[in-house]
Amino acid sequence: MTRKNKFSIRTFAGLLVAAFCWSAVADDHLPPVTEDGLILIPSKNVAAVYWREGATLAPYDQVILMDAMVAFRKDWQREHNQRAATSAQRITAADMDRIKSALADAFRQEFTLALGQGGFDVVSNSGNNVMVIRPAIVDLDIVAPNSGTAGRTRSFTTTAGSMTLVMELFDSVTGAKIGQVFDAQAARDSGMFVVSNNVTNTAEARRIMNRWATLLVAALQEAHGRDTASDDDES
Repeated sequence: MTRKNKFSIRTFAGLLVAAFCWSAVADDHLPPVTEDGLILIPSKNVAAVYWREGATLAPYDQVILMDAMVAFRKDWQREHNQRAATSAQRITAADMDRIKSALADAFRQEFTLALGQGGFDVVSNSGNNVMVIRPAIVDLDIVAPNSGTAGRTRSFTTTAGSMTLVMELFDSVTGAKIGQVFDAQAARDSGMFVVSNNVTNTAEARRIMNRWATLLVAALQEAHGRDTASDDDES
């Protein structure tokens, strides 16, 4: 069976519920078990990992990577436009759609590249060795986005912004949920005001995505008994 890289309405709803639940508990405490039976396990690399008891990544050497859903922080557009000094700095719904599409494309590129370099192919068809990754980027907060309006306005910030990853892992044949990962990351703070634009914002977003992709590849390699650190030492 071929899986299309599209979200159904149910998929959107499920990821948004997960994201809002995460936002609600992130500053307080995380439940030890999710409603679908995933157990909170310790993680030093991301904010939270929930895992199916007895599940392992060992069977999977190929990945179906679904398109990343992207959602801005609540009231982001309204608050940004209230602060905009000129009409050229105001953000429209079309601008937001453009940003979301570009971010989803960048996510696919970074994960596809990292998985391929790590020895794990991104495929379209399900199989016993294929895992489905269903990602979402939520609470997207861009400090100084570029609008589609022509103009010479320049923005200066110390940081590009922040975003949160909600990533679900499934067995491609049974559809069983293996685990779910939550992680909030902020762009680097330069400590001084610098020009912010599409180029700098995209570079920071890709840096964060590359970190997430690298962690996923490392987990897959560990499950397959590949010690990359040892390999590097021997070479």
